[in-house]
Amino acid sequence: MPSLKKLLCSTWVIFTAAVVARCIYLLLFFQAQPSIASDHYFPLYEVVCVAKSIADGSGFGSPLHTPSGPTAMVTPVYTYILAGIFKLFGGYSLHSSIAIRFFDVSMSSLTCLPLIAIARRLFSRGTAALAGWIWAALPSSIFYSVVWIWDTSLSTLVLTLALWATYLVADRDDIRSWSGLGFVWGFGTLVISALLPVFPGCLAFAASRARRRGTLWIRNSMAALLVFSATLAPWILRNQLVFHGQVFLRSNFGLELWLGNNPEVPVSCSCWLHPGHDAKELDRYLQLGEVAYMQEKQHLALDFMRTHPSATLQHIYHRFMETWTGFGDSFADIWSTGLLWLRATLVLNYSLTILAFAGLLVAYRRLGSLALPLLNLIAVFPVVYYVCHMDPRYRQPIEPEIAMLTAFALVQAMSFVRSRLSLSRTSGAKDPGSLR
Repeated sequence: MPSLKKLLCSTWVIFTAAVVARCIYLLLFFQAQPSIASDHYFPLYEVVCVAKSIADGSGFGSPLHTPSGPTAMVTPVYTYILAGIFKLFGGYSLHSSIAIRFFDVSMSSLTCLPLIAIARRLFSRGTAALAGWIWAALPSSIFYSVVWIWDTSLSTLVLTLALWATYLVADRDDIRSWSGLGFVWGFGTLVISALLPVFPGCLAFAASRARRRGTLWIRNSMAALLVFSATLAPWILRNQLVFHGQVFLRSNFGLELWLGNNPEVPVSCSCWLHPGHDAKELDRYLQLGEVAYMQEKQHLALDFMRTHPSATLQHIYHRFMETWTGFGDSFADIWSTGLLWLRATLVLNYSLTILAFAGLLVAYRRLGSLALPLLNLIAVFPVVYYVCHMDPRYRQPIEPEIAMLTAFALVQAMSFVRSRLSLSRTSGAKDPGSLR
């Protein structure tokens, strides 16, 4: 039994299980695919189209499957990784499809390592092991690492690494470590721009810990900020030059805001109006150019939000529910469909959310300020999606932390039950009446 427990708590066993689970699903995924005569094995997502443009020598542009010039609709890191794969294995080819999916599977599996390290640092080895197993077996983490060709799996890994770096640096005083913290968060922001609003809270946490020790917290914080800014600088400078000072990190905020805030939104989003799907919108995008098109959409979205406050709040509510339950509709409405797989998904999603929130509450009461980076992450990261529009995969980058808090809540619950049972047995043994 001790050897089995040691095996189940082994980081490398958990990592191996994560790899095996994802590779099995990857194999099943490819076996289920129909034969494609045109050797075109990629969906025409923006990141795929831009990567193909880079691989063809046309530069970082044309995000909507037609030549349209430079773009800033996607961040650069994952796009260039995919472009490199296209150069090696051929654009849109089967070999490229296999290679990028293996890359995503690797990123998703590697997330176990920093996740377990954070859980051990904050909680216990048991909680860490359970968090790792939850992540390794979580259906959504397996699904998105195999099916969705986007930065989702890489974003999940870099966000977990950034959180781990925050906890490590918070107890260190050397400027090199703090500079490394700035680089990790800067690199992560170039993978997924939604990390940008999370960084200040995590840096403030580390600076606060350093200030309590009376160390050079101002110097170290400035070093982290400087390296963070320097990491982002080449990409921002490129956007400023190419788009004449009108684009900072990404250009597509206006479009994303409009897709979730216009008269045609049924519940959360009118994704069919995206210029990648709608010919009329694509023509408008090509006619105006990227920056003017995004500015037009932002103006239309803000005008709708200003003139339809009730509908806007209703959409935000549905997006909040979709973030934390996977569905924009109520539990009763989804349950009433009678579909077994839908009910199972519903129960899993609600269970993860309730347990994670409970775990966060207990963690804050037990750990105090040490739980603040987790609170910052859970509270801040989804906000942009509440306002714009939501898809279940948008939550994936914070899913490891949700798994960790879920594991902590379960371990605490089991510990409480064991203590109550032990107390009950002890009380029964001391009661003379129990011997009759």
